[in-house]
Amino acid sequence: MSQGVKRGIELEGALWFHKDDQKFLGLDRIKLLETIDELGSITKAAKAVGISYKNAWDLVNMINNLAEKPLVERVTGGRGGGGTTLTPYGKEVVKQYGVLQEEHRKFLENLEGRLGDTASLYQLLRRISMKVSARNVLSGTITRITRGPVNAEVTLTLTGGAPLVAVITNGAVDNLALREGGSAYAIIKASSVMVGTDLHDAKISARNVMCGTVVKVIEGAVSTEVDVEVGGGNTISAVITHESGTTLALKVGGHACTLFKASSVILGVS
Repeated sequence: MSQGVKRGIELEGALWFHKDDQKFLGLDRIKLLETIDELGSITKAAKAVGISYKNAWDLVNMINNLAEKPLVERVTGGRGGGGTTLTPYGKEVVKQYGVLQEEHRKFLENLEGRLGDTASLYQLLRRISMKVSARNVLSGTITRITRGPVNAEVTLTLTGGAPLVAVITNGAVDNLALREGGSAYAIIKASSVMVGTDLHDAKISARNVMCGTVVKVIEGAVSTEVDVEVGGGNTISAVITHESGTTLALKVGGHACTLFKASSVILGVS
């Protein structure tokens, strides 16, 4: 493949035979068996596949012990002074594994075809594999970047159409290579999120106000955790004081609004 050409998601899987709750035969062990058959020597085969002589012998002994009949046998005497080779049964097992491997490859190729748009799946997998300490990670498309002398205001449109505003430095915009139409992640700590009710007509300084349905309330002695589903499959978590939670009388299924400052939003890209 030429450089600079990006490919979609490709499925890859390992085919293993198990016996007595142990891994019996897989591609690496089949490769060892094939190399033993080709070179007629465990010493040479071990070197060829990149493992130690002892490890090769341990694998061969384990394979022979688990198999119904030996797959590998030692040959003594002869013009070459003896060596190691596969038994007829061993040759047949290697052949059968090759057939199964080919069918397994066709199976994975068929699944790839059924996946359809692998680019969107790739983005999803990247998002869910991110590990950050902040509770809130939201994905969106950059719809506007407004630069000032020092900072820039970046607007993301989340799934479902809700806007989210972040204020970051111009240097961060450049370092992240942010551009309108590109994708980015908004990361907000739960402790930076405030919660209120009936705030649709309120005048507040926080740029981000997202309202929805309370889906979880966990009360603690000091703090209360609140999850609010704000539409488009997005849920925002907040950690507020226990007293605030009691005052707001938050209940699952009730209405609530989440608020956070634009300066509390961290932006990230893949």
